[in-house]
Amino acid sequence: MIVVVDYGRGNLRSVQKAFEYLGYNAVITSDPEVILKADKVVLPGVGAFGDCMDNLRKMGLAEAVLDFVRSGKPFLGICLGLQLLFTYSEEFGPVEGLGIVKGKVVRFAKGMKIPHMGWNQIEIVNKNPLLEGVKDGDYFYFVHSYYVVPDEDSVTATVTDYGVKFVSMINKDNIFATQFHPEKSQKKGLLILDNFAKL
Repeated sequence: MIVVVDYGRGNLRSVQKAFEYLGYNAVITSDPEVILKADKVVLPGVGAFGDCMDNLRKMGLAEAVLDFVRSGKPFLGICLGLQLLFTYSEEFGPVEGLGIVKGKVVRFAKGMKIPHMGWNQIEIVNKNPLLEGVKDGDYFYFVHSYYVVPDEDSVTATVTDYGVKFVSMINKDNIFATQFHPEKSQKKGLLILDNFAKL
């Protein structure tokens, strides 16, 4: 069973529908027990970093996510769900994140059109199972004003150029996370979700 974490923020239904389209059972829940029993967990998200962290903590979901990640089972973060994995964000901050991946979340430089919105290419730095069938230069859909800066280069899977080369996907052990929205990225995005579901 694939579980999509509901913490009151995010495009949950579109993620669920993408998995259903691919033929997988995906359940939206805010129950920590259901999350811990899942085979795979997806943490999507849109909105302000601090509000989302507050919701995760208040609902007892931060601990559930941490425990699930520690279990070694496949975990996928999408957009803000990537950023929440990091140590802290500069958005109205610093605001403490889940701290699963060491590093920070920073805003695009002044003078750039924000949010970074629309289709952009990825450059593969380190292959991982989710990128099976994905090529350098493939396009994915982005909507964000902040991006992650990991402390360790080894977690970087892909980068994307938007005035600055930023990390657009990470992979650390059982953790996968994308800054782009695979559920909104047509065939290539569905391929990534299918690869995740098959892990």
